[in-house]
Parts: sequence; structure tokens; C-alpha cells
Amino acid sequence: MTNSAIIIIGASSAIAKAFISEQHKRYPQHPIITISRSALEDLSEYDDACQSESFKAFHEHIVCDNSPVEITKTVKTIAAQITNAQSVTIFNGQLHNAHFKPEKRLEDIHSDYLQWLFQVNTITPLLWLKYIGEHLGHSSKCVLTCLSARVASIDDNSVGGWYGYRASKAALNMAVKTFAIELARRAKHCKCVLFHPGTTDTPLSKPFQKNVPNGKLFDPQFVAGQLSDLLAQRVINGQVDYIDWQGKAINW
Repeated sequence: MTNSAIIIIGASSAIAKAFISEQHKRYPQHPIITISRSALEDLSEYDDACQSESFKAFHEHIVCDNSPVEITKTVKTIAAQITNAQSVTIFNGQLHNAHFKPEKRLEDIHSDYLQWLFQVNTITPLLWLKYIGEHLGHSSKCVLTCLSARVASIDDNSVGGWYGYRASKAALNMAVKTFAIELARRAKHCKCVLFHPGTTDTPLSKPFQKNVPNGKLFDPQFVAGQLSDLLAQRVINGQVDYIDWQGKAINW
């Protein structure tokens, strides 16, 4: 019997690459399918084993530009693996770019920035869930995870700012919550997770690290290990787990 596949979308991010390595360590005989907008860079900084012939034998990388047409095409290509997948983890997400950074006040709000954030943080993950969900049934046993953020919590928002990022991630939370309700009807053994990795030493957080308390800036390998542990512990109950890197629930 073929081992169930591990599918990783947005695979070129720092956390995603560390997660690829961690999953290969834990499940060396499971197929790993990675998807990103470009070729996957060298993974040796996370694990030399990812350069081995053993890893290459179980690894397939697919380049996809995240357009609806290309997402549809990619999902059709891996439809059989999706049906019996062990996990689907979506790492897509952005906070800033060369033109925009998080808003500190109302005057900083810009429609182009908002549209970009919602496209990357909400629409793209939801499109992946849409087409992947079509291939999940009651025989499927899959944990589907999207990277969210604590700042997406409406209840936890006490400092303001970051309008677009907060709103786009909160919209993602609502979309996944809604997806999970439907998924419970069509694939009752599947589970949805929204994961807050904490402040991780990646390009996304780099401009905002100076105020991070000691011991609270995590390396990608640590986060990948925490996420792997938490996914293995999930209880299939028809609910979404909105959790942080410690496994603690975050208020919606």
C-alpha cells in the first residue's frame, strides 16, 4: 500500500522549507509534493538528507503561478494523491513589499496594498482549498492547514494598526471556518487548522524584529517542528483549530 502524500503549498517560504525537511525526517517513505511559484531552492541549510537520492525519489516539485487556471491544472495533476493525502499545508502569505508596509494610521491605508494583501493572504489559499476540497471524500483522512496570525484575532486586537494584514488574515480565518463546516459533511475524517507560528526569523518579520522579546524570535526549524508535532496530535471533530505554536487556542 502506498504511503499517503504530504502536500506543501507556498513551499519556497523559510518556514515551508524547514517543514519539508522536518516532514521528510519523520515520514521518510511518504511522497512529498511541493508547490510554489518558482523552482525550489536548496534545502541543505535545513537538512542534508534533502539532497539525498532517497529524498529525491519521494519528492516532486510543481511550479504554479497561483492563478485559478494553473491551480486547477495542478490539482488535477495530483488528484489521486489528494484523495489519500496525510496533510495539505498552505504557507502562502505576505505582509509587506518594496512599495508598502503595514499601516500605522488611517492615512496609510492604500487600496493597492489592500488588494495585494487580500489576494495573497485570503483569495489564493481559499482557491487552493476550493479545488483540493473537490477531491476529498469520506475515505480521506487529511489535516488541512493554513498559516494565519494572532493579529487576525478580532478579540485580541488591543493596539490597532496593520489594517490590511489583520483584515486579510481575519478573512482567511472566516473562510477556513466556513470551509470546515462544509468539509465535515463531505469528508468527515478531515481536519482544518489555522496556525500562528509566532514571530519567526524570516524576511516577512525582518523589519519588525527589534521589539521582539528575548526568546520569542523563533528559527524556522523550531516552528516546523512545533507545527509537525501539532498536526500529528489533531483530533478529528469537525471543528477548526485556531492555535499558536504552542498548541494553545487563540480567541477568534
